Amino acid sequence: MILAGDIGGTKTVIAWYDDDRIERRRKVYESRSFPGLEAILFDFLEKAPTPDAAGFGIAGPVRHGMCDATNLPWSVSEASIADVCGTDRVRLVNDLVATAHGLLSLPPDAFVELNPARPARDPDGPIAVLAAGTGLGEAIVCRAGGHVTALPTEGGHTDFAPRDARDDRLLAHLRTLYPEHVSNERVISGLGIPLLYDFLKAESTFAENAELAAALADGEGAAAIGRHALAGDPLARATIDWFCSLYGAEAGNLALKTLATGGVILGGGIAPKLLPILRSGGFWEAFTAKGRFRDLLAGLSVRVCLEQDAALRGAAAIATH
Repeated sequence: MILAGDIGGTKTVIAWYDDDRIERRRKVYESRSFPGLEAILFDFLEKAPTPDAAGFGIAGPVRHGMCDATNLPWSVSEASIADVCGTDRVRLVNDLVATAHGLLSLPPDAFVELNPARPARDPDGPIAVLAAGTGLGEAIVCRAGGHVTALPTEGGHTDFAPRDARDDRLLAHLRTLYPEHVSNERVISGLGIPLLYDFLKAESTFAENAELAAALADGEGAAAIGRHALAGDPLARATIDWFCSLYGAEAGNLALKTLATGGVILGGGIAPKLLPILRSGGFWEAFTAKGRFRDLLAGLSVRVCLEQDAALRGAAAIATH
């Protein structure tokens, strides 16, 4: 049996897979309700057999089998996982590396194409992977001669680059909140959507929806804004339109940096929920708005992954490699 985990800033999912990578049991935990991964594993593994191997994806940089999670006060290591699980076959990787491996095993109907031209993908070309969830993860898939390598990055923490006067004003505001550094993750993430909403609320003439205001006061955050945007609330819709445009711009940046002729894939939990708005044009316009390289980007496949367990499936696959 294989133990797999997807460790995120909001939730941690632990599951058992059999040797054919068919899921047998899972449990979802609120990450911040626990002092660390070990407590979750003790709960999940109570009276369970020792796994043959274990694989975990975590939102943060993994070095020498160890990681200080970016959006959690946790330190996680292969050694600590091995101590709890009782197996020395443990792999800890960046969550986007796990996601990339999971994406490559999915059928075509697990994806929705955003490029209206529906272009062909280079079977040996690099793939740019982005996943906006609690934070913003990015990875690069390299393929050559049938061999696949998923390269971790911390691209979500590169500098946020404004594109117009409104973005300029946003950056000036964010510098008052984060004087040391304003990254893409500060805006293109579940953490960033409420910041965009508050900024627009202060600048716009839109009246705030009372139901949405109550949901935000209760801590629902990005999920509530997205839900009201899809229902037609003007302020929420303006926020999500802006978010999708920013997401498209960063996806285009990563596509250029990797020359992603194999396509771009959007993973994570946000994109599938906002699919109608992502398809409405703002994302695509921002993705291709790269001056002399508009035509190159317009020829790339950009797909949204509908499968929410890509990182978990990838972690299970990595465990046995």
